[in-house]
Amino acid sequence: MKLLEPMFDGYDRLTSLFSRRQHTPSASKQHWLLRLVSALIVILIVLQMVFGFLWNSEPDVYDPVSYANDLSKQNNEHLVTGYITTATAIRIGETLLDKSGGYLSNDVMPPGVFMDNIPNWEFGALVQLRDIARALRNDISRSQSQSVEDPDLIIAEPQLNFDSFSWMLPATESEYRTGIKALTRYLHRLADDNQQDAQFYARADNLRDWLGSVEKRLGSLSQRLSASVGQERINTDLAGDAAAVQSTPTQNMVEVKTPWFDIDDVFYESRGSAWALLHLLKAVEIDFQDILSKKNALISVRQIIRELEATQATVWSPMILNDGGFGFFANHSLVMANYISRANAAVIDLKALLSQG
Repeated sequence: MKLLEPMFDGYDRLTSLFSRRQHTPSASKQHWLLRLVSALIVILIVLQMVFGFLWNSEPDVYDPVSYANDLSKQNNEHLVTGYITTATAIRIGETLLDKSGGYLSNDVMPPGVFMDNIPNWEFGALVQLRDIARALRNDISRSQSQSVEDPDLIIAEPQLNFDSFSWMLPATESEYRTGIKALTRYLHRLADDNQQDAQFYARADNLRDWLGSVEKRLGSLSQRLSASVGQERINTDLAGDAAAVQSTPTQNMVEVKTPWFDIDDVFYESRGSAWALLHLLKAVEIDFQDILSKKNALISVRQIIRELEATQATVWSPMILNDGGFGFFANHSLVMANYISRANAAVIDLKALLSQG
């Protein structure tokens, strides 16, 4: 047996060596796959960060009058009353869908699902688009309360009020494009001399009714922005009407404060709303120029535009700061509230001018 021990030892060494040669390629392959997967994950994360950075940019301000002029020449159409306002509404809708990254509010995949600044900006602009579409359908396109509604605006207004968060069956983008196409058909009919069923009535009462919606939107945004620091306010819900009642009693003093996680959301919603309203008012200044001149109200419109332009200044801080009113750091919400409030006050003055004979 001792004579056979070297033979057995040699066999064991040979078996061990063969076994190592059999398993080494497999272990190396597993290690290579692990490194490949790790590299792919890192690349994916980097790409998500790059796309997130590129998509997290607000659209630039443009000139609605120049855009409408170019569009009318491109389509060989006349620049009739209402053309600029309608073209601006269409451009706002197209910007929501076609800007960098597309429409992000209904994204369910990264990086869009993790972004909140631009989706809130989109909602602010969308609300203004919905308001002008409603004004076009209910007031501006109709000569009186008993007149027939425009068939394209009947389609456009509800389509633009579709759920802004639906990602499929149907997708929000497809519903909004249907509304934008209906607005585009209304625009072409408006500029067609052979069709008289599409009208845009630039009257003081129509403008005043739309401004009523604008006033409420700006007032709400101003309150929410100002509540970023939190304050105790006197309840003025029933002020000015001694006979007024409300469904649920409330205290005389009300604590108002925007939740900390919602502060940047309200800020970017205000930016989006001001961006859309800025362009609409520049268009209204031209389409309603005659009535505004007659009411001596052109200066009021230009003052609103100036205040809204200030809301679009570059935010140099990497995040929206929320220090106290006279704190050491800035409070971006209060700065925005200042411009929004001043614009809202000018809107109220403009409505008063339009109400005068």
